Amino acid sequence: MTVDFLFDSLVSLFPSWENTDPFLVISMLIPLVATFGFITVYALVVIYAELKVSSFIQDKVGPMGQGVGLHAGKWGLLQPIADALKLLSKEDIIPSSANKLLFILAPFMIFVGAFISFIALPFNGSIIVSDLNIGIFYILGVGSLAVIALILAGWSSNNKWSLYGGMRSAAQIISYEIPAGLSLIVVIMLAGSLNMQEIIIYQQGGISNWIIFDNPFMPIAFVVYFISALAETNRTPFDLPESESELVAGFVTEYSGMRYAFFFLSEYANMFVVSVVAVTGFLGGWQSPFSGSLDSPLMGVFWMLSKTAFLIFIMIWIRWTVPRLRVDQLMHLCWKVFLPIGLFNIFAVAIWTVLFG
Repeated sequence: MTVDFLFDSLVSLFPSWENTDPFLVISMLIPLVATFGFITVYALVVIYAELKVSSFIQDKVGPMGQGVGLHAGKWGLLQPIADALKLLSKEDIIPSSANKLLFILAPFMIFVGAFISFIALPFNGSIIVSDLNIGIFYILGVGSLAVIALILAGWSSNNKWSLYGGMRSAAQIISYEIPAGLSLIVVIMLAGSLNMQEIIIYQQGGISNWIIFDNPFMPIAFVVYFISALAETNRTPFDLPESESELVAGFVTEYSGMRYAFFFLSEYANMFVVSVVAVTGFLGGWQSPFSGSLDSPLMGVFWMLSKTAFLIFIMIWIRWTVPRLRVDQLMHLCWKVFLPIGLFNIFAVAIWTVLFG
């Protein structure tokens, strides 16, 4: 009865679904709703963590609920929810000179790029929406949707600061995708697969079997990937597309309300995606670091989320301790430092594998 009622409600919204199997439609929607719910809850938790971590690092008053600074609920636990409700209740303003269609489309497109990346993320040996045999390639591909969305947001706003921010972001993401991809190529070379579950299984047997410790070149590949991931997610010190001191708010200058929130929800979702890829490729994925331990499905989820949370914490730590790079420093680091290192790693790992593998 519940399935029929839900399906009838969906048919009223989408009449073309009338002749479709109700259970097929519901089975497709359940993973989507669960993924969106997870992203929302995760974003609220990480926003709260960022508020607290930044307060400790910079020795300032954070959301403590003591009447000073930000406060909502005990220890400020409700502050992210209060911020979300504030954005939901804000007026949705579209500039009169903006290209309205593209202006509306951009925030949803960037969120869709982050959202569909979750399809290929493994949380344990069985919890994965779709176990794709080209999982890493798929994630790198759909992540590129962000480039189109950011350019659309910058250009459609008809604002010079937005346009500068969008162009900066596109140049930055396209550039740092190359060293990030080169770092993942060495992982694929060792595991012999693009499938994320197979890469994780390759690392079973404890921390000594993790790919990051496979040979002397893999820690370098991990560092290059992680720093490139910071640039791809526009996190400090690579937040030039949103640099408030230069571009007001960059590509989000003209956005308000929920459209504004979608950009930052996407940023936090992308932080999770790139961290899971790093954990999968270098840190054993959902495998326990202890050899011979019981790898139950629940423990698999625990280890995957724990490792991912640690990398996200490092991202937050870096944001509040490292100053922003200049544009020329940003490009120099990518093309003259990371790119040669990435190419060198590929040849070095290949030779190492032939000689000692």
